[in-house]
Amino acid sequence: MSGRFAKLDSATCVVGVIGGGQLGRMLVLVARRMGLRTVVWTGGREAPAAAVADEVIDLSFDDPAAVARFCGVATVATVEFENIPVTILEAVADRIPLHPSPQAIGVCQHRMNEKRFLREHGIPCAPFAEVGDAVELASAMRGIGTPSVLKTTSFGYDGSGQVKLEGGEDAAAVWSAFGSPQGVLEAWIPFEKELSVMVMRDATGASVTYEPSENRHRGHILDVSIVPARIPQSIAGEARAIACRIAAALDYRGILGVEFFLTRDGALLVNEMAPRPHNSGHFTMDACETSQFDQQLRLVLGLPAGSVRLHTPVVMLNLLGDLWPRDGAEPDWSPLFADGRAVLHLYGKTRAHERRKMGHVNVLGDDVGDALRRAEQLKRAWLGAAGHADAS
Repeated sequence: MSGRFAKLDSATCVVGVIGGGQLGRMLVLVARRMGLRTVVWTGGREAPAAAVADEVIDLSFDDPAAVARFCGVATVATVEFENIPVTILEAVADRIPLHPSPQAIGVCQHRMNEKRFLREHGIPCAPFAEVGDAVELASAMRGIGTPSVLKTTSFGYDGSGQVKLEGGEDAAAVWSAFGSPQGVLEAWIPFEKELSVMVMRDATGASVTYEPSENRHRGHILDVSIVPARIPQSIAGEARAIACRIAAALDYRGILGVEFFLTRDGALLVNEMAPRPHNSGHFTMDACETSQFDQQLRLVLGLPAGSVRLHTPVVMLNLLGDLWPRDGAEPDWSPLFADGRAVLHLYGKTRAHERRKMGHVNVLGDDVGDALRRAEQLKRAWLGAAGHADAS
């Protein structure tokens, strides 16, 4: 190992995870495999990660006592979701190393900051306008045109906090119903595909990326990720290069998800950034030599990144709560196990809601067509068993 990197010290290192969701759970499980202790700060929310962590701080993120307790246990920290007040992140970073930095997270957690960042660094994105009231919305609708999308600047997730405008809407009525003091109006992009790239940047500033994934959504929530994406190598190379540019401009350390629209004329536009492991990167857990959670832990600890080689074509299928039977039982997993090349990952959540991410399946294949066909067969079987009409 190069002297530029840290050495793993499992005797004294305690990894702190801010947030207790499924991403934190999967990160903690990797830490346990490496012999590292962990502490999870839940923010007072339901926390699948709590069941596997060595210590749990079940206090809200705005509790000053929680910051002191967390930093008194953890020796290094990271986040598993970005919607944490920057002031809290800064309070943590003042006491212990926090990666990625509060500044980088602050850019990604606020849509207006994100759009300004992309524009300032010449990164292609959809045309947009800042909106703070009905008058500004009316002006933006004229300037951006329709169709367009009005989005909240923060706390948007899986399609929430978004309103599509087709044209002819009354700006005052739209703004009154919007219910947020600030928004961003973005041009509607008639894309050919949605893509994402997971990029890792280490303590020395070196970056490496996984293969781009091709993403399909169902009800604004990621349904499947297809890897390798069915795009020309030139497009894949450009997406990876843009992701590396973003990581460098953020002075980033850790793993970063960059989502793209691929337009019908072959242009790439950055849609969003996620300063953490990402749902579309779950394919790495079974189809790559190093998973995205191993990478995050390595980079947070100052270790070099692992190999990003894709050894098997794969389709990641999200398991949403609508696949669960209405009687509260679990789906019948026997078709998955009978498949032989499908790997089940459940998140330990006890309550299944229609839009809730309960787990995922990585379907490995000789090619993506084969893997996609089998993933769709599994999904139809579970939807049918749950009584959904769209299972056919």
